[in-house]
Amino acid sequence: MERIKFLAIFESNLDEFFMVRVSGLIEQYESGILELSPDGLTPNEQLKIISDTAGPLRRRANTVFREEVAPGLAEAGIRILSYAELTEKQKRNLSVYFAKEVFPLCTPIILHPAPSVPFISSRSLNIAVELSDNGTDIRLGRIKVPEGVPRAIRLRRTRHDYVLLEDIIANNLSAFFHGVDVLGAHLFRLIRDADVEIRELEAADLITTIEETIRLRRFGDPVLLEVASTMPPNVLKLLMEIHRLEEDDVMTVDGIMGMDVFWEISKIDKPNLKFPPHIPFLADSLMSSKGLFETISLQDVLIHLPYDGFRPIEEFVGSACKDADVLGIKQTLYRVGAESPLVESLLAAAEGGKQVAAMVELKARFDESNNLEWARALERAGVHVTYGFPDMKTHCKVCLVVRREGRGLRMYAHIGTGNYNPATARLYTDIGLFTDDEAIVQDVLELFNYLTGFSKQTQYRKLLVAPVNLREGILHRIKREIAHHKKDGKGRIIWKLNALVDPELIEALYAASQAGVKVDLIVRGVCCLRPGVKGLSENIHVSSVVGRFLEHSRIYYFRNGVTPDVLIGSADVMRRNLDRRIEVLVPVEDPRLIEYIRTKILDISMKDNVRSWNLLPDGTYERRPKLEEKPFDSQNWFMAHPTTKELFPKALREEGMGKSI
Repeated sequence: MERIKFLAIFESNLDEFFMVRVSGLIEQYESGILELSPDGLTPNEQLKIISDTAGPLRRRANTVFREEVAPGLAEAGIRILSYAELTEKQKRNLSVYFAKEVFPLCTPIILHPAPSVPFISSRSLNIAVELSDNGTDIRLGRIKVPEGVPRAIRLRRTRHDYVLLEDIIANNLSAFFHGVDVLGAHLFRLIRDADVEIRELEAADLITTIEETIRLRRFGDPVLLEVASTMPPNVLKLLMEIHRLEEDDVMTVDGIMGMDVFWEISKIDKPNLKFPPHIPFLADSLMSSKGLFETISLQDVLIHLPYDGFRPIEEFVGSACKDADVLGIKQTLYRVGAESPLVESLLAAAEGGKQVAAMVELKARFDESNNLEWARALERAGVHVTYGFPDMKTHCKVCLVVRREGRGLRMYAHIGTGNYNPATARLYTDIGLFTDDEAIVQDVLELFNYLTGFSKQTQYRKLLVAPVNLREGILHRIKREIAHHKKDGKGRIIWKLNALVDPELIEALYAASQAGVKVDLIVRGVCCLRPGVKGLSENIHVSSVVGRFLEHSRIYYFRNGVTPDVLIGSADVMRRNLDRRIEVLVPVEDPRLIEYIRTKILDISMKDNVRSWNLLPDGTYERRPKLEEKPFDSQNWFMAHPTTKELFPKALREEGMGKSI
């Protein structure tokens, strides 16, 4: 069940890669931009390599399903059957179902010949139908597989046998084309450009622009045509001509097309085929706003999602409406989801007369609609809502609470690596820091002035903020580590990231390696650095952990002589993050937390030999060999050793606060 769900995620990611990254390369090529990539390739050369690589990957996914996953599901009593495998009685029952539940939702459209090209929506599943009138007049029709009904149709309640909706439609085509010969039916999908540019500088109203962007995304230019491997050349040629695509823009699929149907299969109630339920740990001392603030006032608090619960963050934000001593709250919102207890807390706080400010990023790709709805609700409740900068996304994850304590005001901050989203908090690994450090909270306060007002902040006490000082701050630390290594020979850099792309910082890491500094990089996604190249990167090792949870935290560790320097935050090492986004890295200064991050997060991640893959000098990955070591799964270890359970209960008992966990 987990593997079939992962296949659905794989295809979704592949779709978005074409919708955003490939579409950008196509635009560069068509506009005549000849700027080379960091590895010296033109846009057209990159597109050719992508075409040669993506097709085999997609076909491999189908092979994995057909040869490994489907047989495993069948052993467990779950089968996706073809129409040919059905009994005559099942076919009759499905014909009745088709007539009542499917036929009214379908609209046949002629694709060719036609006076104009009918619109085919991005990512929809379609059937191209070859039609003949008395064997002379050949036409090509199209039926969209409707999205308002389940695609995996269960045949009987007592068994988990399914047939796909497109199979039912393809075997009842005569209902659409009376008196016409149906010569063939072939599945296809079209992927369109979704990277519609938001031209805020030309728009008087950003909200209106976002609404128009969401609308236009449906009509982006085609960038990929997926077709069944059985599609005849003449039909493929017609579809390519209609959508002005070339051979490199076509991907053939041998097997199930549109693997999003696997989401439906993965929801079948078969607990023994899924990961055991994971219940995040919740420390008593962090379960109420009062306990949380008292704990932060004693020491900085580190939480590690999803191994620790999301509840402390909800309490931190919820304190704005529950805690009478809280006077105000300021928060950035990037991807909050369709349902958000945190935003509900901000709404309640504003309605209760508290000072609430929210920086809502409307340009968060594919989440614009959710964010727009929440922004309007916040404004109606009296929240001070701003939308950031016209030419940059605000990607940082920061929250500031202002509380009256005694005769004065005290500020508390949360800076994290992940979105304020309870859904992803159960699926993504992220870390966050709660602190009342005076320099940090003052930096956060001034950052909000920068985000919501008209402040030209150029210096911060402790925060690294992109595009102000983050790039320079990281470069400075790499150079400092080289200098330390020349003195004591113990230079050490460890980073945990989602992506490593920026050429300047990659060159700096190469320089560190050449100076002898040992560099370990745990990069979950794209990595443009080549490790282990003689004379260039012999001292650099790159690994990627792919497991039950999506690795999402960003940690920057520098040994820095005898005083380790550790930063966490929202920024990956990409040009867009460093130069065209508002990002924040915060230093972790509590020696206990530094030691924990080093030995219990970074070292544990690097120890993984079950879910970890090594990046080779040629840019390919291989699964880390277990050798003589015992199997070690880092995510399983984290589930058994949640951070707050390890770090805080003992310290709080010593202070006489809270109870033993």
